[in-house]
Amino acid sequence: MTLQPMTFEKVGVIGAGAWGTALAQVAARAGLAVTLQAREPEVVAAINDTHENAVFLPGIALEPGIKAVADLADLADCDLILAVAPAQHLRAALTAFAPHRKAGAPVVLCSKGVEQGSLKLMTEVAAEALPGAPIAVLSGPSFAGEVARNLPAAVTLACEDEALGRAIAEAIAIPTFRPYTANDLIGAEAGGAVKNVLAIACGIVEGKGLGRNAHATVITRGFAELTRLAVALGARPETVAGLCGLGDLVLTCSSPQSRNMSVGLALGQGLTLEQALAGKVSVAEGVASAPAVRALARKVGVEAPICEAVAAILAGEVAVDAAIAGLLSRPLKPEA
Repeated sequence: MTLQPMTFEKVGVIGAGAWGTALAQVAARAGLAVTLQAREPEVVAAINDTHENAVFLPGIALEPGIKAVADLADLADCDLILAVAPAQHLRAALTAFAPHRKAGAPVVLCSKGVEQGSLKLMTEVAAEALPGAPIAVLSGPSFAGEVARNLPAAVTLACEDEALGRAIAEAIAIPTFRPYTANDLIGAEAGGAVKNVLAIACGIVEGKGLGRNAHATVITRGFAELTRLAVALGARPETVAGLCGLGDLVLTCSSPQSRNMSVGLALGQGLTLEQALAGKVSVAEGVASAPAVRALARKVGVEAPICEAVAAILAGEVAVDAAIAGLLSRPLKPEA
């Protein structure tokens, strides 16, 4: 008996921020019927009336087939779900969506972070909010604006069920959006959570004018922290050495276009956290994730001095200059 390949026709996107809107663009270009859920009535109206998300992704024409809705119940007939609510709001969004999920519909987690309080990764949150739902993780170097404008990008699509992961990848792949499959969910999401915190550190380096040597050092030693924490949580090091870890880290730490790096840039220039966040409509996940990443690293016994320093700066426990001095005065040690 020949098994029929899994196919998807209707995709629902939970969360119409910049990244959710960009993924809706990808899915529409892949030929899927796309329903994009937004909490803001003005975003729903603008997408349906003008084919533009002027709040979160201004100036980019959206595919005409994208339909925006406000009610999660309107995703009930979707056979594939992309969950793109911010990490700290993902549990609430998935819990509200649970009664409406079509039986068997897989959920792809596209948010990056560690939940405050519980210190859980997004897969753990999803498992509790949607018991029994097939889960996948999508992560990688992908600025929303570039993806929405159809510029090339590649990401990791991780799923324990390799056949399901391959089917999802084939459903959303287009020439300019290339998902590489994997089966290490923890590796795929741990990299995405920690890199946002490290991007704030790189922004601080940039804002303080500490030079390219310091910038490269933070990326490299930050990647060592990211790898140690991911492996301690059960990830494979080769996963975080790929697009979802190293690739995402390099991108997010290398351009002020990154929301997290821009926050660090402002802090390095002497602004307060409140001033750094003023006027931003999109979420800088690293700000919310930093205390959770610090607590999680301590819980599993992993040394993460850069993440520790960022969390301390954001919490007002230490000034930027003192945090930098503390990192530079650490005892010498072997690199490996």
